[in-house]
Amino acid sequence: MKRIFSRRNILKLGAGALGTGVVTAGVGSQLVSPPKVIAENNISPDQALKELIDGNERFVKRKQKKRNHYTRLVEVSKTQKPFASILSCADSRVPSEIIFDQGFGDLFVCRVAGNIAIPEEIGSLEFGSLVLGSKVIMVLGHERCGAVEATIKGAQVPGQIGSLLAAIKPGIEKSKNQPGDKLENACKANVLAQVEKLKQSPVLSQLIQENKLKIVGGYYDLDTGKVTMVS
Repeated sequence: MKRIFSRRNILKLGAGALGTGVVTAGVGSQLVSPPKVIAENNISPDQALKELIDGNERFVKRKQKKRNHYTRLVEVSKTQKPFASILSCADSRVPSEIIFDQGFGDLFVCRVAGNIAIPEEIGSLEFGSLVLGSKVIMVLGHERCGAVEATIKGAQVPGQIGSLLAAIKPGIEKSKNQPGDKLENACKANVLAQVEKLKQSPVLSQLIQENKLKIVGGYYDLDTGKVTMVS
């Protein structure tokens, strides 16, 4: 398959500046201050996923690694090489770096209510994988998600909140006839729907075909801190 996207082409447009948050105004305008180092991770997607799972296991067992955060802060101040990306809910009880026992520069995290793959989130995750070298993307839903519950109930909401519920609705429709807890089923169905949406990205699907990326779903238990895989 002809390679359409490459880190070199992205960097020619200055997209590396997104890693430092420096952009110029306007869609399609060039970005400034590209990094001098193209991020590469010498691990496989399976190894990256295992690191996430192992990190969560340490968190659950209260055996987190001891880290000098200030030393790490200096180490990653000039460039970043996150091994994994997380598309998680904006819920304040689901901090990815903590529940996966990771530190500065390890995770590329996108957070939005309902962990939905809207264009802005997809674009961010494309950047994290294609340019920064992230090897796995986990869509992380969680127990008792308020956004999913509001969607189930057909809540009438003000402002732009309704756009979130509209993005969640297609996924939870598939869980209606499943046995068991209605809300849990809907939360997991939403995760799977967002995983499939990410896989439709030409950028991400190409990386998957080249065995450079894996996209998976996870479900976080608010009571225990445990992340289980959703499939």
